[in-house]
Amino acid sequence: MRVFVTGATGFIGTAIVQELTGAGHQVLGLARSDASAQKLIDAGAQVHRGELEDLDSLRSGAELAEGVIHAGFIHDFTRFEQVCRVDQTAIETIGKVLAGSDRPFIVTSGTALVSPGKLASEDIIPPFNPAWPRASEQAADAVAALGVRAAVIRLSPSVHGDQDKHGFIPILVNIAREKGVSAYIGEGLNRWNAVHRLDAAHLFRLALENTAPGTSSPAARFHASAEEAITVKSIAEAIGNQLNIPVVSLPPQAAAEHFGWFSQMALIDCPASSSWTQQQLNWHPTHSELIADIQNGVYTQ
Repeated sequence: MRVFVTGATGFIGTAIVQELTGAGHQVLGLARSDASAQKLIDAGAQVHRGELEDLDSLRSGAELAEGVIHAGFIHDFTRFEQVCRVDQTAIETIGKVLAGSDRPFIVTSGTALVSPGKLASEDIIPPFNPAWPRASEQAADAVAALGVRAAVIRLSPSVHGDQDKHGFIPILVNIAREKGVSAYIGEGLNRWNAVHRLDAAHLFRLALENTAPGTSSPAARFHASAEEAITVKSIAEAIGNQLNIPVVSLPPQAAAEHFGWFSQMALIDCPASSSWTQQQLNWHPTHSELIADIQNGVYTQ
């Protein structure tokens, strides 16, 4: 299958390209720079020049493909509402090209806000939250209603592994280095779920190859969650041990001062199951777990 991949040179995208080419698929990767283009060439993929805000490049890439994986997102939190609109428009634009065909379209979302405080499952579809304006799933549902073979992969808040420079764990490591302590809030019993990026990439391929023909909205949801629940305290302890700094509990009122803009994620409780995903797609994670990656120095070397 010839697959058009947005975000093809990012942390997760590079693993998706590797997974697809390794399975015999031909990849057409979106690249906005010469460096990104060369990275794709080195990975055995073809280059499609453009970017997420260039709708013509998205249309032409989708037209050339037999399937699309939308893994791209502009990670600029200074204009978060704007980049969320860019993401929504990109999904709608690609979806219109795929409408009326049997080509699969895989859209990326997250597990963190599906069911805070309770175990999230794939059948839960929360209402749109204006406080978190990313509308990837709503856009996927809209194109599914057009008959597109759309599916959503919800990524864990921690997609971990080698080369992770901008994810949640690097953020916590950088804060711990700056503050001289590795901290958690209260008892630290709030939970994250996690997945290794190579396991996540494998799930993208399985969803691409096995998503049923689209007939109606909503799009199918799959969870890239290899570990359902890891306490933030255990993450802080692993980071503290690796950096050889104290591990401390902070009162809730100190969260904003210590973690800054990241305080809400440091406090969120978001366990997530992938039982249905594993059953439907025969997906069984095999790579290292999050705490093991931290303990083995992936984030502190």
